[in-house]
Amino acid sequence: MPGTANGDPNSDLQAERSLAGFETLDALLENYIPEDKLVEVKRVLHGANRGAPVQTLPLDRATHDAAASAGFDLQGYRFIARQEQNRKPRIVQIGLIQNSIKAPTTAPYAEQTQALYAAVQKIVDAAGSAGVQILCLQEAWTMPFAFCTREREWLEFAEPAETGPSTKMLQKYAQKYKMVIINPILERDESHGETIWNTAVVIGHKGNVLGKHRKNHIPRVGDFNESTYYLEGNTGHPVFDTVYGRIAVNICYGRHHPLNWQAFGMNGAEIVFNPSATVGSLSEPLWGIEARNAAIANSYFTAAINRVGTEVFPNDFTSGDGQAAHKAFGHFYGSSYVAAPDGSRTPGLSRYKDGLMVAELDLNLCRQVRDQWGFQMTARYEMYSKLFQDYLEPHFQPQRIKEAQ
Repeated sequence: MPGTANGDPNSDLQAERSLAGFETLDALLENYIPEDKLVEVKRVLHGANRGAPVQTLPLDRATHDAAASAGFDLQGYRFIARQEQNRKPRIVQIGLIQNSIKAPTTAPYAEQTQALYAAVQKIVDAAGSAGVQILCLQEAWTMPFAFCTREREWLEFAEPAETGPSTKMLQKYAQKYKMVIINPILERDESHGETIWNTAVVIGHKGNVLGKHRKNHIPRVGDFNESTYYLEGNTGHPVFDTVYGRIAVNICYGRHHPLNWQAFGMNGAEIVFNPSATVGSLSEPLWGIEARNAAIANSYFTAAINRVGTEVFPNDFTSGDGQAAHKAFGHFYGSSYVAAPDGSRTPGLSRYKDGLMVAELDLNLCRQVRDQWGFQMTARYEMYSKLFQDYLEPHFQPQRIKEAQ
């Protein structure tokens, strides 16, 4: 059952999975706000794409049947751009997958991974049926998010990026559907002392591995003890120039760093995916803001993906925030969404079900918004560069003007 705690649908830990009893924020609003007023509420909350709410994208019956059979949330949306005289529309369909673990964390590791494969493969097939051309899975999707525990045996889930089992499996789907697939995993770098990284592998539409990106920013907050397992990545801010558009991957905690988003934009990204794993008690008020703000500031599309469910571990662990020892991170609240450079965004997927979001984008919107707002033209890179250079010096002095007493 999607969204269950540790694979148990009857666990009382699932009481926290809803939002005041509703599956999404939009469902809560639709229940309580009159329709005529709801239009204005959503205009402010979700913005406008070409002066109107983001359109719903019709999906075929086979995709809906697959979602109903497997029990995952399915949503589709369309972002439009102005019709240009000198350029044809640049239409691309992207897909986001969010999911819960499918076996208890006490089960044999191979059993846990295979259960995830079985569930996610059904959603990948649905994405293929829907015509998705670029698909992104959630952070470290092949395992429970065990980095809270500081126990090293969870490193058995790590695999080589280019030749590991999840990459090989998804290469077949990439070939089958002519789909670019982003595969976020725990990487074991066998060429460099078996160092562990948090990595996203980018698989091309012919099944070839285009490259990888390693997570730039590693959290040390609350239960997120990830630096016990891996440190900051060393791949910079790569942009992958696929046949469908220029894409980048800003993994999880990197979304809290505006300059990380900006660097991908400076390298020419048109879509930046943010595969994540984050819990409601820590970050939910930030979730709908950060990727959307990045889309606005950098004139590109963003796709924020979060896992779902409550994962319970065998042993108690402690945090750096004074909590008593506990066995669960808290609830991963899903709510994956897509945002556009004009500030419009989709509603979120379910807070507790597996889900597939399909979004049709016209990439011409990136340049149109850039021309309209001129953020890149009016930026003062030379001024920022000097500040950063000065800041890195040991004897840096902040530019402050103090009022006399």
